[in-house]
Formats: sequence, C-alpha cells, structure tokens
Amino acid sequence: MTHTAVQAGAYLHHVAYESANPKTLAAFYARALDMELVHESGAEYRCEGPRRRLVVVPGENRKLAYAGLACRNAEGLELMRQRVKAEGIEMEACPSPYFKEGAFGVRDANNQLVCFGLAKEETKEFKGIQGPTQHLTYASEDVQAFIDFYVGKLGFQLTDRVLHEDGRLATAFTTSNFEHHTIACFYTPGRNGVDHHSYEAGDWEYIRDWCDHLAAEDIQLMWGPGRHGPGNNIFIFIKDPDENWIEISAELEVIYDRDTVDWPQHPRTLNKWGEAILRS
Repeated sequence: MTHTAVQAGAYLHHVAYESANPKTLAAFYARALDMELVHESGAEYRCEGPRRRLVVVPGENRKLAYAGLACRNAEGLELMRQRVKAEGIEMEACPSPYFKEGAFGVRDANNQLVCFGLAKEETKEFKGIQGPTQHLTYASEDVQAFIDFYVGKLGFQLTDRVLHEDGRLATAFTTSNFEHHTIACFYTPGRNGVDHHSYEAGDWEYIRDWCDHLAAEDIQLMWGPGRHGPGNNIFIFIKDPDENWIEISAELEVIYDRDTVDWPQHPRTLNKWGEAILRS
C-alpha cells in the first residue's frame, strides 16, 4: 500500500484545543512552553514560539478542535487531496489560520478533525528554547479503527505496535515523515479524545533546559524524565490547567526503511527507566 502521507512529507505543524477558559489556557501555554500570546479575541487565541504554535478556541475542556499537518510542498498537498478523494473521504473546510488557501480537513474514525495544508511563511523570529511541535497521540477505544484510517486510507506508515498477551492492540504508532511517529493512539477504555501532544527538544541536554525553565515557572513534572521503548525518545510530561497532557521529547528515532516492530504491553515498554503510566 502506498505511503501517501510519507510521500507528502506531512508533519504536525500545530494543534488547536477547545477550552471553557481559553484565555487562561493560552496564557499557560505562553508561560510554560516559552511562547508568546500573539493573538487574542473572543473567538481564538494563538501562542507562537520557535517553530511551535498552539490555538485555543472556546468550547469543551480536553477536546481537540483540530490538528494541522503541513505538507512539504504543493505537490505533496495535491497527493493527499487525491488520496482522500480516491478513498471516498468527505473533505471539509480547514479553520486553521496558519495554512494557505487550499487546505482541507477530514474526520477520522473518532470524528477528530485533521487538516492538511501548506504552512504560511513565518514573518517573525521568536527567541527562547528551541523545539518544534512534534506529534499528537489519541486516546481511543478502537486502535484498529485508528490504523485502518491513518494507514489504510491516508497512507501513513505503521512503525510500531504494542500488543497485550492475547494479541489485542494497546498502542499504534504511525508516521508521515522521517520521525518515528506523527500521530499515535493508545487503547484507553472509556475515552475517545487526545492522550497528549508533544514538542521536540532535539538533543537530550535540552530536556535539562526545559526542566529548568518549568521549575522557574513553578510548573512541576507529572512524569519523567524517562525513555520510551517505541521511538527510543527521552521524555518529560506536564499537565495544563484543563488536564491536557503535554510531552517534551528528545532524540526520537529517525525512520528510514524498516518493517513494523511489535512490543509487549509492559511497563518497561512505555518507560525503560522507571515508572510507567499504562492506559490499559
């Protein structure tokens, strides 16, 4: 099966959350993630930093408004558009302020809105800790439906799976570029939404810098530092005021050409170094 999303070079450019207190949530991200609150209105708040962006809109807490995946170029975006048409997936308008005209959105198996587009040129250089938006991970009661949509219909590459002893899927990792995962999914009984989203720190020494920054802002780590098995990345986690989980990740595995790897559902798969937060 053709990995259309990989050919398009799609990457997670930004995410948008709903919140019952959007101004408060946006102010937290500006402080915690070393970003600037560059736009605020009753309808939308935007935070921006070095290669990272976040949108907050009024709505329900802990709910994804949409995810914005930027394609490498116009040819890549057209590849995605033609793949979506060929699969018979309904396209809808993309609400993102960060994409050029011609972007479109699709709804996945859990009704999450995922937008594909071409990123607008950045006109401002931001100072602060480096670290682009990296990946998004869902919580879902049906991981196979997640695979069927992202791999089967959109052409993502399935990099790793985590399996219970009886063969049931616990986690699936998919990529649309050279990094280990762009969008992943944890089996989570009773939940269909977002597990977390992540920012790339680069070298592991930047995890130290992020921890020092968070400490200076009196924001405690909820998990980590640790090292995941799938992806082999070093991580820390914090929570925002709405209880969304945020990961900062270093040295995520670069994927070239390999088959899907299966892992056992075990605490050491999720964290080689210590405590694990298992979803199922």
